[in-house]
Amino acid sequence: MITKRIIPCLDVRNGRVVKGVNFEGLRDVNSPVELASYYSENGADELVFYDITASFEGRALFTDILREVARTIFIPLTVGGGINTTEDFDRVLKCGADKVSVNSGAIRDPKLIERAAKLYGDQCVVLSADIKRVDGVFRVFAKGGRENTGIEAIDWIRRGVDNGAGEIVVNSMDTDGVKGGFDLELLEKVCDAVNVPVIASGGAGSKQDFVELFKKLPKVDAGLAASIFHFGEVAIADLKQELKNNGINVRY
Repeated sequence: MITKRIIPCLDVRNGRVVKGVNFEGLRDVNSPVELASYYSENGADELVFYDITASFEGRALFTDILREVARTIFIPLTVGGGINTTEDFDRVLKCGADKVSVNSGAIRDPKLIERAAKLYGDQCVVLSADIKRVDGVFRVFAKGGRENTGIEAIDWIRRGVDNGAGEIVVNSMDTDGVKGGFDLELLEKVCDAVNVPVIASGGAGSKQDFVELFKKLPKVDAGLAASIFHFGEVAIADLKQELKNNGINVRY
């Protein structure tokens, strides 16, 4: 049985971890280095680091904090934000990332995924998609959720995998920060469309939300969350015990 992963997410702005609701109303949380160290030592399977304003501000991802985070942790690290070229992939990987997440950069240049996969391998390339319902259709958003691209989301993800993305992060903007549970409808459509690992992001509010996620959608490989971990509402060790009690395989 495949082990399900629990992944905290660090949304970083101006060197600090922040969190909002539906991608808006960001508030300060903590130092990314301190949080990363805490999660690495307390049961997280992986860590995601997003420089959330890099694409919107049209700049490269901050690398000084990233290097410090990478030095601090002993679990796989996925990094995204302002990834527009294979040179950006190279720079982030040299800072200590294990995988690189691309979102707006792939929308601007769909061939970026293919080039990066050939250079670094499919397992290194993560396609992250910010998705929101618009008139009943799942649409892809760019620049940290600020811009509706008009692209239909499921087809976009399918094309990304065809081009070499080895993993998909599904960020539901509709459920982000709301803590009402993961977007199961959206996740099911993504799981049915691709055969690579799918990470669910957006909506976790309790341990039961993760149980429901993995029970109802066994194809989902991992659950990603931020605020419930950052604010101490759910401890990863307690979450894993709850998942184990419900017959869901996790790593201790």
